[in-house]
Amino acid sequence: MDAPMEPAGAETGASAVLIFVPMMDAVLMPNQVMPLAIGRPVIAAALQEAARTEQHVVMVLQREPFADNPGLDDLHLIGTEARLLRYFTGRDGSHNAIVQGVRRVRIEALVDGASHPSVIVRRIAEPEGHGAEIDARVHQVRERGLEIFALIEQAPPELSATIRSIDTPGALADFVIGLLDVSPAEKQEVLDTVDLLPRLDLVITRLTYRYQVLKLSHDIGLRTRQAMEGRNREFMLREQLKAIQKELGDKDDTAPDLDDLKQKLEQSGMPEEVAAQARRELRRLEKMPEGAAEAGMVRTYLEWMTELPWRVATEAPIDIGHARQILNEDHYDLDKIKRRILEFLAVRKLNPEGHGPILCFVGPPGVGKTSLGQSIARATGRKFVRVSLGGVHDEAEICGHRRTYVGAMPGNIIQALRRVGERNGVVMLDEIDKLGAGGFQGDPASALLEVLDPEQNGTFRDAYLGVPFDLSRVLFIATANELDTIPGPLRDRMEVVRLSGYTAEEKVAIARGHLIPRQLQRNGLPAASVVLDDAALNLLIDGYTREAGVRNLERELGAIFRNVAVRVAEGAAITLPADAGPGAVPHLVIKADEVITILGAPRFDADVAQHTALPGVATGLAWTPVGGDILFIEANRVPGTGKLILTGQLGDVMKESVQAAMSLLKARAATMGIDARLFSDSDVHVHVPAGATPKDGPSAGVAMFTALASLMTGRVVPPTTAMTGEISLRGLVLPVGGIREKVIAAARAGIDTVLLPARNRRDLDDIPRSARDRLRFVWIETVDDAIGATIGNGGSPRADPVLPPPSP
Repeated sequence: MDAPMEPAGAETGASAVLIFVPMMDAVLMPNQVMPLAIGRPVIAAALQEAARTEQHVVMVLQREPFADNPGLDDLHLIGTEARLLRYFTGRDGSHNAIVQGVRRVRIEALVDGASHPSVIVRRIAEPEGHGAEIDARVHQVRERGLEIFALIEQAPPELSATIRSIDTPGALADFVIGLLDVSPAEKQEVLDTVDLLPRLDLVITRLTYRYQVLKLSHDIGLRTRQAMEGRNREFMLREQLKAIQKELGDKDDTAPDLDDLKQKLEQSGMPEEVAAQARRELRRLEKMPEGAAEAGMVRTYLEWMTELPWRVATEAPIDIGHARQILNEDHYDLDKIKRRILEFLAVRKLNPEGHGPILCFVGPPGVGKTSLGQSIARATGRKFVRVSLGGVHDEAEICGHRRTYVGAMPGNIIQALRRVGERNGVVMLDEIDKLGAGGFQGDPASALLEVLDPEQNGTFRDAYLGVPFDLSRVLFIATANELDTIPGPLRDRMEVVRLSGYTAEEKVAIARGHLIPRQLQRNGLPAASVVLDDAALNLLIDGYTREAGVRNLERELGAIFRNVAVRVAEGAAITLPADAGPGAVPHLVIKADEVITILGAPRFDADVAQHTALPGVATGLAWTPVGGDILFIEANRVPGTGKLILTGQLGDVMKESVQAAMSLLKARAATMGIDARLFSDSDVHVHVPAGATPKDGPSAGVAMFTALASLMTGRVVPPTTAMTGEISLRGLVLPVGGIREKVIAAARAGIDTVLLPARNRRDLDDIPRSARDRLRFVWIETVDDAIGATIGNGGSPRADPVLPPPSP
């Protein structure tokens, strides 16, 4: 359908009712011709009606582009009245139109009940004016517009003639901004500006910025073309130089390097398939000019190929007795871990070609996971290399980058083997639980599946090398702090060996046997020149470190020895103490008061001592990735309507434990002598201190129930009693994990009685003897047992006053 030029009677300044077309991402300027692709059926029907009745329409930009039925608040108030030049339907059923802007209009209201979207508008007269200021700005707009379209190669030449032919200032500004590649919001800002001077200034600002961008882009493109022409010229000159050298009989300077690469390739011991690929790349390099960009990439690739350990080094036979001696020298206790490692080495000795399991040491920081790997390397006579996986989020860091990328290099596994120089070294995959999540760069955990699968890693293919590399002789060992973050398929490839935290007595032995001699050596002090007495060492462990391992303990020992090193460097002499026995060597004795002088006041106090015995307080035991810990459950009752308030950054599982404990307590209120009105007339607030630390898990159920029962009965839970266990709505106490870590934490905090689920009695042998000797264990099957052992309400606690001997 074709529409006429303009309906009769359209006077500027008059009001009119017109069909409006909301524009999502375009602005029509006056006198601008614009094609439209119509997607909304309502708009298509409205334009068909406008074409049939030969009336104008209003084009207006939406404030919210995705509003299907925009209201007055969703539209800009200034739009453009337009004539419909043509409306047609394509063969594919699409609706299209061509419109031409006529004038600015101000939208005053929407017409309710109209058959098509309509608005009441008031036409805005185009201001006219001349003078020095306007003419100067018109000149600026015209010149900047011509300069911009001269920089655009696709701009038709007719545009320049059109710009020169427009004399009206407002029309020129609208025409130029309509053609300019700016955002709809910037065009709408010009459309909203009716006065000539502000409108011309606004257009000049937009034109100046766009000219600067296009001029800079043009200059960059010109420099790029010149650089490319320069490289092509250099290539041709080098080829000519090569031909001249050949005619003169001069030998290329790169020939010795290529001969050296060829010799290394022949001596590397590559499999035939790999050697054929390397020879092909060497032939390509020989044909390339020395200055070619790809020549450096190929040379780097061949250097990697020659430096990898393709041959298997001769292995010394494994001596199990020697391995046991090394493990005992390097690590205190850990008898079960050592026994499993010796079993692992014994199988390797009897079946060197077999595919044994890949060990994964799981435990808190500082318990000796990495040093165990180093001990295995010493015991087997192999070289050790560590690959840190913490934060790795790109699978290319495991299996390499493709050589098409700039700066491509092999993955961490191949790089580690290059550093170790052996194909049968010990590779420790450290912090495997901290691999980054998979994304658009691939999943590094999935890439590790091929590395750790004995059935697949014999033909491991690094993306950079592009050829198979045999990893079957590599002894992989992994470490992790927790298993929950390791994907299931990856965890299935490994055998988990758990390492728990150390007791205070074990830390003392480790410090005297390993940490103190090492720190003396690192700080330049003679062996046995500094001695910490037992009180000082115990103060250091209890007052300055709170950890499952011994990493911070070694750090604090280093601080003490650095203080001694300063004194020695200043000239102080280490003499023989007055109370030293015969045969003693000169040494300095560090006592507890001197530890406080050097390190300051103790940083940790016993948590039990910080809490007075009050009703509503119970001590729970928790497991964390860095070892066990104690936590306090505090309950308080205030007048209210029976609400349960939970604070302390509790997780969903722990919140459910509190709710289950409250329901169980209400059900047993009568038998426990609790007035039921306390629940309906009071709000109960349960809080777990250290609110900045997230807490979750089901094992606090017993402590929650005991704290609530203590609150409602007014009876006090002994502050030196701690407990753990999950509860059910039937009052049963269910088993939980992490018993060893929790008991060690209880002993460290000064607890003397621990309530444990009866079904966790099987974990008693895992608890260190030193911790068992200091604690009294109460095995509970129901919450009645817990109440009987704490606030004494007729329960039947099952106590073990005499502990069974430890397992052999």
